[in-house]
Amino acid sequence: MTDFPSLSELDGALPFVDRHVGIDRDAERLMLERLGYASLDELMDAAVPAGIRSAESLDLPSPLSESGVAALAREIAGQNMPGESLIGLGYHGTITPPVIRRNVLEDPSWYTAYTPYQPEISQGRLEALINFQTMVGDLTGLPTANASLLDEGTAAAEAMTLVRRANKKAAGPFVVDADALPQTIDVVRTRAVAMGIEVVVADLADGLPDGELCGVLVQYPGASGRVADPRAVIAAAHERNALAVVAADLLALTLLEAPGELGADVVVGSSQRFGVPLFYGGPHAGFMAVGKGLERHMPGRLVGVSVDADGRPAYRLALQTREQHIRRDKATSNICTAQVLLAVAASMYAVYHGPEGLKAIATRTHRYAAVLAAALRSGGLEVVTDPFFDTVTVKVPGGGAAGVVSSARALGLHLRGVDADTVSLSTSETTTRSTISSVLRAFGVTADLDELDRTTGSGLPEALARTTPYLTHEVFNAHHSETQMLRYLHRLSARDYALDRGMIPLGSCTMKLNATTEMEPISLPGFADLHPFVPAEDAAGYRRLVDELEGWLAAVTGYDKVSIQPNAGSQGELAGLLAIRGYHHANGQAQRDVCLLPSSAHGTNAASAVMAGMRVVVVKSAEDGTVDLDDLREQCEKHSDDLAAIMVTYPSTHGVYEEGITELCEIVHSHGGQVYIDGANFNALLGYAKPGEFGGDVSHLNLHKTFCIPHGGGGPGVGPVAVRAHLAPYLPSHSLHPHEAKRDGIGPISAAPYGSAGILPISWAYVRLMGAAGLTRATASAVLSANYMAARLGEHYPVLYRGDSGLVAHECILDLRGITAETGVTVEDVAKRLIDYGFHAPTMSFPVAGTLMVEPTESEDLGELDRFVDAMIAIKGEIDRVAAGEWTPETSVLRGAPHTARTLVGEWDKPYSRELAVFPAGITPDKYWAPVARIDNAYGDRNLVCACPPVEAFAE
Repeated sequence: MTDFPSLSELDGALPFVDRHVGIDRDAERLMLERLGYASLDELMDAAVPAGIRSAESLDLPSPLSESGVAALAREIAGQNMPGESLIGLGYHGTITPPVIRRNVLEDPSWYTAYTPYQPEISQGRLEALINFQTMVGDLTGLPTANASLLDEGTAAAEAMTLVRRANKKAAGPFVVDADALPQTIDVVRTRAVAMGIEVVVADLADGLPDGELCGVLVQYPGASGRVADPRAVIAAAHERNALAVVAADLLALTLLEAPGELGADVVVGSSQRFGVPLFYGGPHAGFMAVGKGLERHMPGRLVGVSVDADGRPAYRLALQTREQHIRRDKATSNICTAQVLLAVAASMYAVYHGPEGLKAIATRTHRYAAVLAAALRSGGLEVVTDPFFDTVTVKVPGGGAAGVVSSARALGLHLRGVDADTVSLSTSETTTRSTISSVLRAFGVTADLDELDRTTGSGLPEALARTTPYLTHEVFNAHHSETQMLRYLHRLSARDYALDRGMIPLGSCTMKLNATTEMEPISLPGFADLHPFVPAEDAAGYRRLVDELEGWLAAVTGYDKVSIQPNAGSQGELAGLLAIRGYHHANGQAQRDVCLLPSSAHGTNAASAVMAGMRVVVVKSAEDGTVDLDDLREQCEKHSDDLAAIMVTYPSTHGVYEEGITELCEIVHSHGGQVYIDGANFNALLGYAKPGEFGGDVSHLNLHKTFCIPHGGGGPGVGPVAVRAHLAPYLPSHSLHPHEAKRDGIGPISAAPYGSAGILPISWAYVRLMGAAGLTRATASAVLSANYMAARLGEHYPVLYRGDSGLVAHECILDLRGITAETGVTVEDVAKRLIDYGFHAPTMSFPVAGTLMVEPTESEDLGELDRFVDAMIAIKGEIDRVAAGEWTPETSVLRGAPHTARTLVGEWDKPYSRELAVFPAGITPDKYWAPVARIDNAYGDRNLVCACPPVEAFAE
């Protein structure tokens, strides 16, 4: 009889790690031979300093199969009880059109795209974002909107700092409407305390408080549901030289007059109810729109219109000099990414429904609220909200609120108990007649809904009825059938380069596999449809998932406690620094406010330090790119009494395992400082070293890098913060947290208690699929791939930094400065020429100007690595032709890149052939064609256009 493998052997024959890691064992052997190592273990022993190595393997559960993880995810999602939420408070039921869910949220051509720093290969997502900006600008009545912020609460906090920055005429506190969303008030306060800004919460029904003020925030409609006319408050603020911020509901603005028309200077809010699932609080795209003259003060990303080399309109990120990595310690915002994928979904919701469809949804939402309010009044209850859009607040005498909320919950509805005698509820797109009947039953009211429908008028204030048009551009009026919408979405995605096309070798911004098995759970109703403020017992599945994930992250980092509330890496940085600040203040050392930063630090580091109320002091880098320990000692001595922390990225921003990291930690600790280890590059440590063990006090992690949450074209992200036990009391809290123990503390970093909870199942699934050995192998494979590429490319381009072993970590820097000096060919020329070869460029000029930073990740196979290396070698050959005088830099094939399909027709006056221009890697039916030629960035900034241009602009 033939011997067969056992069932247990067969079950493990195709482990997920072999799906995730692109390098198979044969390729691994060939790559190791190229580097001169006998095994991965030998390579990692040489690369990772012995002084930081962990002695034990990761304490994680055994890996499950893909089907096993999918089944377990369904089980956990089933432990959540979404019911139908009428809680409101900025989170509302909505219907994601299936054509958008399937072709945006669940489509890798959208969710695996990178931030559009290379605009020529990002025209699809840039058009979607300019649609978002146009939608927000039209509905808010202000001329310029950005391409999304992290959520409504942080958008309001950003508005506060914008007001302080832009308004030089006014001083005094920032006044916040007492009827603002409670989480917004709390996030604003958290930010304000650290930055030394006074916040006054006031009932604006009584007008503005006396004295000076720099700005005021009005909620429109309010958290109570009341729609107050903000014009008097806005006018009063302007009389005192203050600026007016309005936090608005986009759906309500289809029926209520635009805040810009009422005098608002800044409008913020959330686009969640435009088709984005509740996701237990996030991710949701916040927004900001500003009046004329304020656009250059806006935080975050702004998409603008420029022209390409052929003079044709093209989209790009505008005003990039505003970004924190340029301003650094002068920044007032640390925003790096945003919520692009969710902004795209929200914009497409507006495109699909159009102005009339949105108005119909809003009218229906309001109509249900009006009829429900009338029914409750007919039952003898006092409805205290008047006028209103979708939210009514009801008095239930005798402490009956809890009973009503409990009765509603038994009927599958979530209402909000305001206090013992008051209940609040919000209607939405998902509200039905059955919903209203169940609400009335919970209140013990019977009513004839048909009769009330006939006799009940509008609950909206006539004086605020919308009169200004919105969404008049053709894009919002041309794609209302599913066929049209499907084709529009496909047309845009086809213009872009994402991971579904090929490798995106970006240093510092890991672009690895986002496996389908990891992605699928986010669409499960138990995860997607849960309101963040439901009772804790109705979110048991999320509690389990969060507890497990936070525990695993603590285990792999060597820290004691983790919070997943920060909804971006930048927010994780801020949370970690606020924990350090809180610790020093609690110890009576509030004078400790100096944050040391290596000169090579990420730009967000400096901005985060400033936002945490710290002063930035730069530590020099040595010639080899490492932190200059002598200068560090000097700075620590100088600031021994006021040293708060050092922020250091490890492996370094230069992509090297620095041998001196443990000594660095000891030096800072000896002077009373805390060590913040930026976890941006943790994917080069996972399984081999733990920051919490080799000297770190706090780190943030980028789950959208190390733990497989996709970049989504520039968001969503999650930036958990991990701390040693002494900093645990100063982790983010939230006044509406489902668990009482987490309600008091330093305050919230994000609007929702668990931040972007809806995408946590992705990282949870990744850990369960990989297990300890799989995660460790992924790290080693990433380091192997980076060193293999450094070895091959190092024969043609200088590799700028290597460790003492002669190895890089998970990324390498190619130094083109000498080439540029000799030939005039720039890193931008190489980046654009790579498009012709079918690649996204590496990171340009970071952390060193005039260089390319390459990170292959563990997910790419040897064939793809070699394809990229071969393209870079071919480009070096083209550079050599410039050096030989065959072409000038201006007339070279590099400066002409990227070459579009238009290159194939018409006259040809270039000194190189069309074939070389468009088929440098040979003719292939799968060639990617850039939709536009090289874009003129300066033109776009000089002629700022940040809304949908007329269709005629794109005509021949």
